[in-house]
Amino acid sequence: MKYEILKSETPFKGKVVDIRVEEVKFEGSEKIVHRETVVHPGGAVAVAVKDDGKLVLIKQFRWPHKTVLYELPAGKLDKNEDPMKCAARELKEETGYTTANISKLGQIITTSGFCNEVLHIYLTKELTFGDHAREEGEEGIELVEMTLEEIDEKIRTNEICDAKTICGIAMYKLNA
Repeated sequence: MKYEILKSETPFKGKVVDIRVEEVKFEGSEKIVHRETVVHPGGAVAVAVKDDGKLVLIKQFRWPHKTVLYELPAGKLDKNEDPMKCAARELKEETGYTTANISKLGQIITTSGFCNEVLHIYLTKELTFGDHAREEGEEGIELVEMTLEEIDEKIRTNEICDAKTICGIAMYKLNA
């Protein structure tokens, strides 16, 4: 689809996201429309599989929903950071696990209607446990190990409702 951006402004620049507002004219239409985009640098997700087959998840409080969620370890890309390095960094920060066995499973577009965030999903195996390196706000993270069957049941009962986690588990199962 062809379009022309007539005007673009960023009225909000935050620590995690910016908001861009644009006036756009699409080919075949004389109407000028406004589009708002949450601009996010993207992130990486680690599907951490232990030698016994259990997967490592975290439980953490998420401010936007005011609740504790089960999630795969994940985090925001630093400027110009390689997503694979981000996945390994977040795995260490949040869980204490490190690995040299990391491979890409795929990527997801999280909320295409209003945000440009892309999450890169990686499989991590042959894990070595050590000290975590949690950042501010991550102090209350709890590690949880589950089998795929336990995860499937928690997804079925909506106890696991985090989209990146559900997608990461599905990608892992499709590639296992």
